[in-house]
Amino acid sequence: MAFKAPKKCPCGNGLYRKCCGRFHPLFAGESVALPKNVELLMRSRYSAFSLGMADYLLETWHPSTRPSELDFSDSPQWMQLDIYNAEQSGDEGRVHFCAYFQFDGEVGEHEELSEFVREDGRWYYLKPIESLT
Repeated sequence: MAFKAPKKCPCGNGLYRKCCGRFHPLFAGESVALPKNVELLMRSRYSAFSLGMADYLLETWHPSTRPSELDFSDSPQWMQLDIYNAEQSGDEGRVHFCAYFQFDGEVGEHEELSEFVREDGRWYYLKPIESLT
């Protein structure tokens, strides 16, 4: 089944093809780019969660903390991403975000301070430093 790209980016930062789509191999193909900072990686991962792109999420998760698989069978509908702060120093970064979702007719939120690491020029999600929800 072919991937049907949304017009608006799920992360809320513009057109999908100009925003997170350029980082997703399912959309960009061989022209795929790498996120240059932790905020772009966070946005692209949120969009991947929203679009059910398990392969991208696993590829951008650091091998030391990456699960063997992701199951989207009872995933919520992701509605909105707010990034409160994104900072990086050298090869380490942090993002404080809140992701809003709907599940079984109820609206919820997941707020987290996440840790990222860069290896060989590529950023990876490492782990939550603190779950604030």
